[in-house]
Amino acid sequence: MNTPLDRRRFLALGGGTAAAALTASHWASASTDTPVHSGPVPDGVFRLGVASGDPLPDRVVLWTRLAPQPLALDGLGGMPDRRVPVQWQVSRDESFTQVVRAGATMADPADAHSVHVDVAGLEPARWYYYRFRSGSELSPVGRTRTAPAPGAAVNRLNFAFASCQNYPAGYYTAHANLAREDLDVAFHLGDYIYEGGGQGKLGRGHVPNHEIRSLADYRVRHAQYRTDDNLQAVHAAFPWVVTWDDHEVENNWAGDDSDPDSPVEEFLARRARAFKAYWEHMPIRANRAPQGPHMTLYRGFTFGALATFSVLDTRQYRSDQVACKQADCADAFDPARTMLGDEQESWLFARLRESRTRWNVLAQQVPLFEDPNVGQPSDKWEGYRASRARLLDVFAEERVGNPVVLTGDVHKNFAADLKLDWDDPAAPAVGSEFVGTSISSGGDGTSVTRYDPDPANPHIKFENSGDRGYVRLSMSDVELRADYRVVDTVERPESGVRTLASFKVEAGTPGIRRG
Repeated sequence: MNTPLDRRRFLALGGGTAAAALTASHWASASTDTPVHSGPVPDGVFRLGVASGDPLPDRVVLWTRLAPQPLALDGLGGMPDRRVPVQWQVSRDESFTQVVRAGATMADPADAHSVHVDVAGLEPARWYYYRFRSGSELSPVGRTRTAPAPGAAVNRLNFAFASCQNYPAGYYTAHANLAREDLDVAFHLGDYIYEGGGQGKLGRGHVPNHEIRSLADYRVRHAQYRTDDNLQAVHAAFPWVVTWDDHEVENNWAGDDSDPDSPVEEFLARRARAFKAYWEHMPIRANRAPQGPHMTLYRGFTFGALATFSVLDTRQYRSDQVACKQADCADAFDPARTMLGDEQESWLFARLRESRTRWNVLAQQVPLFEDPNVGQPSDKWEGYRASRARLLDVFAEERVGNPVVLTGDVHKNFAADLKLDWDDPAAPAVGSEFVGTSISSGGDGTSVTRYDPDPANPHIKFENSGDRGYVRLSMSDVELRADYRVVDTVERPESGVRTLASFKVEAGTPGIRRG
């Protein structure tokens, strides 16, 4: 078993190592065609930690951002207005005596001095350690893992998903516990930051203390979240695959024309600024950097012969939400309305039909299952019924093996069967959906849990509100098990964690059962 890099060990391996402790071996020199102006770089440039993400069998993305003053309101992080060389190393061991890859790159002020290194030439299904150096300063050490080779036998895949981490609403006690889990990879399903100016009651008020709109504002907000020790530790513990929801831009945005009170051009300019800051702070490949208000975030990952993951974007290409508040209004059934957009939908359906892995998993934002009691149904798949029906029809095809959906957004835990006919209690399941609560959004609430199927909606097997946490999953050829992990509190800096409920899906038998 690989021991996770927990918060205490992560902080103990932090940056700031003196130059005398460094050796010249295995450190590459930066090269660039653009002149680099000499001059000092401030101390403490690695205050936002490190991260890795988007693992493939032979490569993974390493991320950091140089920001000695992360909350500087100009969004520049206290860095000089020039390119700065950054070196990096990847090693088989934590002490870096077995360095297998090393290189150098330039941190550019145009990208807020963020670094996205796509390290190639790695071995599949292997743990590695990585770090950066700027001048005489070392970053904290991160740990990452490559995906298994295509078609390779995989005995087990351990992963988790999380979402909705409003900074003023609570401490990241869920992330502190998540960092200690034995995982191969983790998924963040959106609402990584919140755009509002809320201050909360815990002394974790947003900076700046107003709704963010400028590029500087978005950069500072991302940096503020990244200063959290628990968030840094969970990113250093294993690779992450991230996608956004709405609050990375503004609440409930949809497509290109989101704000009825603003011209389209004004919203698109805001979206471009939000997208740029998002990419600057995430372990996403450089070739996915946004082009103005457009960024192709949907993408796929395969873990040997065991699982195909499709990571969706349910915001950028969707039709506007229907005006009516009831999900069964006529507009919700309009086949011309879309959740994914034509290109992403075609990509997803082809991916599902061509997959030959045991499991097919969608990592996405808003609930797919039918729930008459859920708030704002127009923002969820219920408000895009033709889109949902097309997806579920593909799930029902015999060649699509074991479809499972992972969902965030609603700050509640659910486990639900997915069906073609929601009105028929006896209709068979064609897939399964696990919905996870928030990391902190909503703060501490009153825990209300129903472990048995809802009599009015028997496809809903489990529902929990008021708790905060994440969902931990373990997948094999035989079954997928989901543990709903909840913390005792997010209103104190430390908290225990427990498993509230466990469910499983047996391979070859759609539908959720108690674990």
